[in-house]
Amino acid sequence: MKQIFINLPVKDLQASMGFYKHLGFVVNPLFTFDDQKCMVWSEQIYLMLQAQEMFKLGNKKNIADPKENTIATFTLPVESLDKVNEIIENGIKAGGTESTPMLDEGFMQVRNIEDLDGHNWGIIYLNIDKFKQMTGKQ
Repeated sequence: MKQIFINLPVKDLQASMGFYKHLGFVVNPLFTFDDQKCMVWSEQIYLMLQAQEMFKLGNKKNIADPKENTIATFTLPVESLDKVNEIIENGIKAGGTESTPMLDEGFMQVRNIEDLDGHNWGIIYLNIDKFKQMTGKQ
């Protein structure tokens, strides 16, 4: 099976773990240690929250401040607009910031949230039938 492990440097592992739990991630104890917390979105998507010191061990470049710089954005698809709204509201309650207004293109709705360190996540609902109808693609 193909999987992706996203490694993110964070300042406060416990606070970040709490934030991601509010979004709907669950802890995977197998890959969780004092300096790294493994959070799972699905069988294919793993988020490795790493203390900045640990993250630096595998990287020679400086860590950019995600509150000031966009390095990458991540998008998580969900099954409904209600789920998009639920996840964003839970993330805001957990200390996240909605970085832009909702984008509604009729076939797709996206809301963006920044985590406690400034990493940007898009939560998206895509109505694939409407998309196919609008684009004529199958």
